[in-house]
Amino acid sequence: MDYRKKLIVKPGSKVRLADIDAGYHGKHETSELAATELQQHVAELTRQQYLLYAEKKYALLIVLQGIDAAGKDGTCWHVLAAMNPQGTSVTGFKQPTEAERAHDFLWRVHAHAPGLGQAAVFNRSHYEDVLVVRVHKLVPKSVWSKRYDQINQFEQLLADHGTTIIKLFLYISPEEQLARFKQRLDDPHRQWKISDADYREREFWDDYGKAYEAMLAKCSTEHAPWYVIPSNHKWFRNLAVSQIIAATLQDLRMKMPEPTVDLAEIRQHYHAAVARSAGRRGS
Repeated sequence: MDYRKKLIVKPGSKVRLADIDAGYHGKHETSELAATELQQHVAELTRQQYLLYAEKKYALLIVLQGIDAAGKDGTCWHVLAAMNPQGTSVTGFKQPTEAERAHDFLWRVHAHAPGLGQAAVFNRSHYEDVLVVRVHKLVPKSVWSKRYDQINQFEQLLADHGTTIIKLFLYISPEEQLARFKQRLDDPHRQWKISDADYREREFWDDYGKAYEAMLAKCSTEHAPWYVIPSNHKWFRNLAVSQIIAATLQDLRMKMPEPTVDLAEIRQHYHAAVARSAGRRGS
């Protein structure tokens, strides 16, 4: 199945998160049944990212957004780890620093956009400035309401320079979030992830829902579409994300670049080196 067709937010469409099943899991009933397909997508993602790095004709930007415990870090670990770190960067955007606040909200983001041949992952992103900023009224509506168009223009600029943009909104239910918070409390290996803000932010669930719906409706474009990834099942999240990224890269029809040197001459040098090495061993 091509989850791009199933999960894309069509440009110009409205989104109502309450109508989306966060527990959707496609045709597979269990992670075991999905394992083979997931491995195939991950392997294809590895191959495509190698072509991206070698050809240096395109860049790839993956934007990850989602409410706390939706699985942004898990996606990086289980899916994006398949990408060669030599050509991939992951940047997390937390509260802006004093220097960042002194500039426009996109200033700190643009520096981390990928160059040609590179892939970049934003774990949270410039969209925080129409999400947490909106929900907590950190700036007036007259300021944040203009940012949707500014974001679209920024992403158009990146796309015009050869950047393929994939934006993934990881969607979980409030019940699933609460269950994951409990796992963090009970598991010593996850307790480091507990935040004081986790439970406080749940009080703003409906406000965040409205902010996410506006983000998806206003900023899903032809050149930078949003996908809503049902993420109650972590294995389905990984399956859908890997398939969407691999298929999008396949559409670029990338090829290995032609050699930039005379291979016949290089082979002559190679054979001469082998002969010298053999002569030294025989002396």
